[in-house]
Amino acid sequence: MLTAAESTRLGGTSNQPYYSLNLGLHTNDELNAVHENRSVFCESLGWEAHQLAGAFQVHGDQVLRVHRPGQWEGYDAFMTNKQGVLLSVTVADCTPILIYDPKHQAVGAAHAGWRGTVAGIGRKLLQHMRDAYDSKATDCWAYIGSCIGRDDFEVDSDVADHFADEFKRWDDQRGKFLVDLKAANAATLSTSGISEQQIELSPYSTVTHNDRYFSHRAERGKTGRMLAVIGLNAKK
Repeated sequence: MLTAAESTRLGGTSNQPYYSLNLGLHTNDELNAVHENRSVFCESLGWEAHQLAGAFQVHGDQVLRVHRPGQWEGYDAFMTNKQGVLLSVTVADCTPILIYDPKHQAVGAAHAGWRGTVAGIGRKLLQHMRDAYDSKATDCWAYIGSCIGRDDFEVDSDVADHFADEFKRWDDQRGKFLVDLKAANAATLSTSGISEQQIELSPYSTVTHNDRYFSHRAERGKTGRMLAVIGLNAKK
């Protein structure tokens, strides 16, 4: 049975500035609160926190094939075809990507900041799933989750120059470029072979909807983290 979900900041036990469902292990929040929040979130999905697989992410494009739950370092994408492993990526403005191959019962998750987006981390995840599980992009379904929105991601030319014109626009009033990370990642998945009809995008921006989501930018770095998760759970 497939589970695919993303958390919000609501319903946890953490205090400000991590109020309240902070799921980030690498924040300055009380670790006991984070573990309790992770348990609450996972249990709401029919899982247990010890089944999570994730990493200390580095805004790169390395993909890890996961066979068991655990925590690693240096990876921003994960894949598995094992039941009982809940892949997770940590976000608070960056773009979460979840991929499901129903034909071969395989799943993948990626954390795409602007660097990972430019590096095509979604495409690389699909390539790794193809090599490991014989997954074909045409069979896959994808979800691009809540992240900083196209009207909120203000950048200078040093970042904007990495993006095609269709994913950025200049705002005279702000004196900044605005980049659309969701559209850029969706295009990467689409050109890799996933049908546009099989790609869903979250309508939420972590900045605009900061009351619902943590935002590193809106809260000047002092904030919690959400999880986007995907996994194959044994039928009960």
